[in-house]
Amino acid sequence: MRPPIIPGIVVMIGLLTIAAPPAAAQTTSQDVSQKASETGQAIKDYTVEKKDEAVAHARKITADLEAKIKELEAQAAKQTGEIKARSQAEIKDLKAKRAKASQKVTELSRATKASWEKAKEGFADAYRDLASAYDKAAAEFKK
Repeated sequence: MRPPIIPGIVVMIGLLTIAAPPAAAQTTSQDVSQKASETGQAIKDYTVEKKDEAVAHARKITADLEAKIKELEAQAAKQTGEIKARSQAEIKDLKAKRAKASQKVTELSRATKASWEKAKEGFADAYRDLASAYDKAAAEFKK
């Protein structure tokens, strides 16, 4: 029997919810990639019997990243010219990836015992893509 991973998830959520601008400025792309990888692994560790917990966790981490995306949108709105156009393109890409991650959360919530592993993998991949795109966009905004 696997040990409970809830304490690890609580720590991960805490790391992902740090949204203060000074802390975000100190986050490197490697940090974001590592957190996304760990989050994806945490979802993969859930069994179908813990589906409700997995779905709640997936919704929480997706919502946390959504809040960070909104911060980037606010920053983009303040820009002008070519920088604003690039920022808006980054935001558009983020929104597309966020929609895909949200779709995968829905699939996760509807998964049966037979489709559980595929649904977990699908969400983990979509979340990693979203986190990577967020990292790329955040780096662009720092330039």
